[in-house]
Amino acid sequence: MSKPSERWNTAVIGSGFIGRAWAISFARAGSPVRLWDQAEGAAQKALDYIAGVLDDLDRNDLLNGDKPATVLARITPAQTMEEALALATYVQENTPEVLATKIKVFEALDKASRPDAILASSTSALLPSRFTEGLKGRARCVVVHPINPPYLIPAAEVVPAPWTSAETMEHTRQFLIAAGHAPLVMKKELDGFIMNRMQGALLEEAFRLVADGYASVEDIDIGIRDGLALRWSFMGPFETIDLNAPGGVRDYAERYQGIYENLFPQMQRRVDWVGPVMDEIEPERRKRTPATQLQERQMWRDKRLMALAAHKKRAAKEIGN
Repeated sequence: MSKPSERWNTAVIGSGFIGRAWAISFARAGSPVRLWDQAEGAAQKALDYIAGVLDDLDRNDLLNGDKPATVLARITPAQTMEEALALATYVQENTPEVLATKIKVFEALDKASRPDAILASSTSALLPSRFTEGLKGRARCVVVHPINPPYLIPAAEVVPAPWTSAETMEHTRQFLIAAGHAPLVMKKELDGFIMNRMQGALLEEAFRLVADGYASVEDIDIGIRDGLALRWSFMGPFETIDLNAPGGVRDYAERYQGIYENLFPQMQRRVDWVGPVMDEIEPERRKRTPATQLQERQMWRDKRLMALAAHKKRAAKEIGN
């Protein structure tokens, strides 16, 4: 992984799960990070949390050869937003998914940050045009939406508003790559971006299959966990079908399009996720993971992701990307 140049001083605004995860990612890549949260003491609590995560990352050789103390030293809690923004050339905002909040925060960021700073939002649902339109510096505003946690999952969506400059998009892409990420650079904004639309299509079908009595919750999870996800963990759907027919992607489409064409009309019906089907899904999930164990299971998930990231790193060196 290449190190960001010295020009990438970063500020992380909001120190919840996503904010602290971005701080780890940027600091691990060599960037100085100023971490600020409006809640008193929140940034320091985030730093304490980060300290524990860095030890696990170190055990999996996921700190680019640095020691936890070295990475931690790159992250500094800021007392004010202005202090956090003073040197930042890249700002990652992580406030609640409330439009009025985003508008207010981006107005403040636009006024207080350096004029050459990129202002990126982690929003997973709000289009950037909805909270940046009235800003003087709107051309430097962009959405950079991570898949949680971003220090373990490198993909990040880069979504422009209609007025986001090409320079902002390219500099954001360069920074993310330098920080060890895999940017998905969208050509224009769209509800759900890329990842939520792809994930949503799969979830819609999963809910239908359970609601209509074709499969259990665990059967669906097995199909992804022990089936499709094994390929998807190192290649995407287009490469998958390109390799699944003798003549490549066109050959696959010509052979199998008819199957999916037949399925498509059957998929044009929604099941209410919180309707009767949830009375089947939730008890099955709680039987496997009691509510009191959810946090413990989340920690298990992150450790499994660390192990997978370590494996992919080794495999890329030994086998190639």
